[in-house]
Amino acid sequence: MTRVVFVTRKLPEAVEDRLRRNYTPRLNPDDRPYGADELVERSADAAAILSCATDAWPAALIERLPDSVRAIATFSAGHEHIDLAAARARGIIVTNTPDVLTEATADIAMLCLLGAARRAFEGEALVRTDRWTGWTPTQLLGVELNGATLGIVGMGRIGQAVARRARAFGMRIHYFGRQRLPPDFEQGATFHQTMASLLPEARFLSLHCPATAETAHMINAETLARLPRGAVLVNTARGALLDDEAVLAALDDGQLFAVGLDVYDGEPKVHPGYRTRRNCFLLPHLGSATLETRHAMGFRCLDNLDAILAGRPAPDTVN
Repeated sequence: MTRVVFVTRKLPEAVEDRLRRNYTPRLNPDDRPYGADELVERSADAAAILSCATDAWPAALIERLPDSVRAIATFSAGHEHIDLAAARARGIIVTNTPDVLTEATADIAMLCLLGAARRAFEGEALVRTDRWTGWTPTQLLGVELNGATLGIVGMGRIGQAVARRARAFGMRIHYFGRQRLPPDFEQGATFHQTMASLLPEARFLSLHCPATAETAHMINAETLARLPRGAVLVNTARGALLDDEAVLAALDDGQLFAVGLDVYDGEPKVHPGYRTRRNCFLLPHLGSATLETRHAMGFRCLDNLDAILAGRPAPDTVN
């Protein structure tokens, strides 16, 4: 049986070293994103594909894969870039990397929350461009976290990790999710059965849910109007959750004080309106970008491939 694993992007060295030890990897040393035809061509004779969230695998592309491909291991927790039904129909097992990126992503959510609330972009720009003339009583006044309510949409692993961090800043936690958590997991948080109920309470709002047909543009003119005036919005989940034009309008009219964003609809393209507004704290999708987390993600992919190619059930199968 072939031991070729096609790796679509450059991965951390420790992950590629393990690939070299255990497989015949077909690597991407230049980290150049491949188009659809190249993805198929480079999958020739491969037993598995180690893919990333930047690779789209629609049904039409999966149908073109060679019969040798038994698995697609995605270097991500999300898997909406892969047509799971099409993979299942071809007998291709799809796995992801849950759990291991929770803490790093929660750190970035808090960074976005703090950066937006305390006007970090504006302050950093003053210093970096040598325009800071000294302390003044009214300079760059932000919004205090202590005593404020943080609304969390999606109280899964990452949402709960953000709640733990926010409590250390003195924040009260309210949340909306598909189901209420057991009391031990709630840690005193207030559950809302609808997002409409949550929004008026949320001086700060942080999103932690997947991109689906139901969640697309869930933050729009109607939902933004339900927030307290001058709210802070944080999105480290998926860019498609936001109606960008509605968010920008809310920033301009003061309904939103600021936003902190790590993800964007259609990234790496970013709506140009975010770049021109000072009350936007923007990061380039750094949620899982620590060496420890990226190692763990890669090793989780390889653990899954080890199992599949040895004929064992993979621990993180999603289809």
